[in-house]
Order: sequence, then C-alpha cells, then structure tokens
Amino acid sequence: MRRVRVSSFQSPVHKLGDTQMKLTSKFRFATATLSPSLSLTADPEMSAEPPIQLIPGLPDDVALNCLLRVPVKYHLSCRLVCRQWHNLFSSKSHFFTLRKTLKLQSPYLFTLAYHRCTGKIEWRVFDLSHLSWHTIPAMPCRDRACPRGFGCVSLPEIGSLLVCGGLVSDMDCPLHLVLKYDVYKNRWTALPHMLAARSFFGGGVIGGRVYVAGGYSTNQFELNSAEVYDPVKGVWDPVASMGIDMAASDSAVIDGKLYVTEGCTWPFFSSPRGRVYDPKPNKWEGMAAGMREGWTGLGTVYDNRLFVISEYARMCTKVYDMESDMWDPVDGPPLPERVKKPFSISCLEQQGRIVVVGRGLHIAIGHIERSSDCSKSSCSKSSLRKVNYTISWEEVEAPRDFSDLTPSSCQILYA
Repeated sequence: MRRVRVSSFQSPVHKLGDTQMKLTSKFRFATATLSPSLSLTADPEMSAEPPIQLIPGLPDDVALNCLLRVPVKYHLSCRLVCRQWHNLFSSKSHFFTLRKTLKLQSPYLFTLAYHRCTGKIEWRVFDLSHLSWHTIPAMPCRDRACPRGFGCVSLPEIGSLLVCGGLVSDMDCPLHLVLKYDVYKNRWTALPHMLAARSFFGGGVIGGRVYVAGGYSTNQFELNSAEVYDPVKGVWDPVASMGIDMAASDSAVIDGKLYVTEGCTWPFFSSPRGRVYDPKPNKWEGMAAGMREGWTGLGTVYDNRLFVISEYARMCTKVYDMESDMWDPVDGPPLPERVKKPFSISCLEQQGRIVVVGRGLHIAIGHIERSSDCSKSSCSKSSLRKVNYTISWEEVEAPRDFSDLTPSSCQILYA
C-alpha cells in the first residue's frame, strides 16, 4: 500500500491592493500615484504605507475620476472592495471634497420631510443625475418643531443649506434659530440667531445674502420686519420694514428683487396681499394686482420668470408675464396624478427643469422648452418678445419606505 504525503502548506491568497503582490510581465499595475492634495487615506496611521492602486490597469487619477462619479447609494457596497475604496467611500465629506477639488458637480435635491403620524423631521437627498436617494445627518433641533414653519434657502456658491426660524409644535412660540448644513463637511452647525423670532415667512437669496421678511411672531401676530444675513460677516442686519404686517405662503427672487405673497385660500374672502423688496434702494413696494391675484400655488423661477403650479386648476402650470401683468398657461399636461398635495417645488435653472416633490416623496421632473409664437415676417418687434413655454413631465416613483413622508421644503445644491 502506497502512502501519500499531503502538505499543509498553502500558497497565500492576494487581495486587490495587496502591497506584497509580485509584479510579472503578465500582470503589472501602472505606477501612477495620487497627489498629496487628493489623498484617499482617512486614517493617519495608514499614510506611511506605500500607495496602492485604485483600479488595476488604470492610472490613479483616471480611476479616481471614475470612482467619484459613483452614486452615494452604492457607497456602502463599494467600501467592501479594498482598503483604499473603504477610505474613499466611508466619509461623505471626504468624497464630496474630492469632487470639489476636481471640479465635479452634480445637482442634488435636499428635501425637508416629516412623518405624517409621528411628526418626526428628516432630510432626504435625491440625486438628480442618477435618480436615487440617500440621507444626511439629522438636523439638531432641541424642540419638536412644526416642519412647515421653517424657512429654507440654499447657497449653491458655498455648498450650504440654511434652515431659519420655525414654530414649536402645539405652541404659538416661533423660533429665531438658524442652522447650516455644509455638504462638504456633512454636518450641521448653528449660526447667529435672527433678530426676530418668526415662522411662516418669506425669504430668498440675492447677491449671496439671505433675506427674510414677515411671518408670525408670538401668539400668531403678523410681522412687518425684515432682515438680511451676510454669510461672509456672519451677522444679521435689519432692512426696511415691509410697511404691512403679513405672513407669507410663498416667495421668489426675480431679477434681483424679493417677491413675497401671503397666498390665497378657499373661500376667497379678500384679495391676497403681496410685497416686493429691492435691496439696492432698500425699499418695499406693492405687488402688481395681476401677479398677487394669480399666484395661486407654489412657484419657482426659470428664465427670470415665475412659474406656478396652480392648486385650483387641475394642477396645471402657468407663467407670469411681467410686462402685461398677466398669467399665461404653459402648454403641456398637468402635474402627474401620482404627485399629490402638499408638495414642494424647485428649479434646475441651467438645465431647464422644474422638480416637484409630492406626498410620499414621489417626484415629477418637468422639462421646459421655450419658443416664439410668431415669425419675423408676420409679427411686430414688440410681439417678437412674446415667448411660449411647453412642459413635459417625467415621473420618479419613491421607495415604499417613504409612503408616510410629506415634503415641507426642497432646495437644490451642487456637489
């Protein structure tokens, strides 16, 4: 009987990125390395190790450009590939800082939502390039607040989102807090308080400065005050009074001016009020009658014009003509039935898209096209300026887990 000797020795198994792997003519990595400013090492103790390759066969700068385009929803899976991938995808702040360094930017829709049963507030982020969702850290708010009382604005130039004011739930107690979310740090910080506590107010960004106006004070008294925040100086300063006490249902910035409307509700007992602020002379004036009476829903600005999705006309879209003080219908179908009230609206100005988030966080993306209604041979010079708009809708169904979420506000940031 022949005996067979079995050796217990096993050859080592090399993983992707193993620094001990021998290079042969059949299998050789490129020698490119990352620059120090784009280091992927999150742990300082790992910095002493020799650089390893992100993707076999590709220079690291090319590989990094590829990996920085991976949607956030896949980051958890990507961490399991190797140690370098884990360092890259384990931190959103590190990931988006690298994207900023390489001048990579994509639009993200930040949606403030609340649970319709518990009232819990949370932020959900929608990737408008890959049509996928992810989350950010919870907003630090000590008191249980009414989500619709906040005023939210975005500062795309610095990649920040500001949440101002608010109202303590079940109490007539407005807040003067200001919170900032920095997409490149992936964290919330507290900013100096507003000069006046307010809720349900109008606001907007003009020239990189944040303006807020009106709203409710204690015991639901309406305010006529307004103020401005300078992100560079980090201080709030008062501006001219609105002239009337008014809470706001919506606001918009058009041609460097802040338009604030109190909106209208059914039944219509009185004509809605509206004010317009021009920061150059620091002066308020009344809103044109046609504009304030036709502002019957939430609006957003595209092509320096106000687009409103009417809440009373089958959710159709209309656009305001400043010269004629009239509202023109936008050709195309109404808002998809899946996107139900209450909803929030924002705009991708550069891409000509309106984004609407409805109950359950279902999304409708409106693609806008503009055209002239006449030719040069048959129209006068004045009528040539008349522009028609057409909209077509693209629906994005939300995950079932979002069925109990209701949007309160949405803002777009590039990162």
